[in-house]
Amino acid sequence: MITKETVIQIIEEWIEQTPFFLVDVRISLENEINVEFESEEDEICIDDCVDLSKFLEERLDREKEDFALEVGSAGLGQPFKVLKQYLINIGEEVEVISKAGQKFSGILKDANHAGFTVTVIRKTKIEGSKKTMSLEVDETYTFTDVKSVKYLIRFS
Repeated sequence: MITKETVIQIIEEWIEQTPFFLVDVRISLENEINVEFESEEDEICIDDCVDLSKFLEERLDREKEDFALEVGSAGLGQPFKVLKQYLINIGEEVEVISKAGQKFSGILKDANHAGFTVTVIRKTKIEGSKKTMSLEVDETYTFTDVKSVKYLIRFS
């Protein structure tokens, strides 16, 4: 069976000279290889997917072991899977779903190996008053605190 480590090693060789980064590799028991990658700079086009697919095909031996291969972009509306996705989306609006199922949106302010910070608007009661006020608050989460985080697409 083709191993995930082998596929990752081949992809990393191809990625070295590009603005791309690997998001995910999945290999089923039937040897169906699914590769997701993204770009730090531009959108991924079909030619990029074809190039990576050909690169993999040339280095995996179908004579030894047959496989199916699917290569594509991680997708704009899909949850983030790797830190680099958080980093390239700093300053963008994201949707966060907590482990408890609470959904909210905010501006992704920072991310590192420990977690990420989102600036959200929270209604806060003003001391000594019955009124509430909307305030921007930075909330920090670990990656295990949430079910998913993804780029929020809004249509105007």
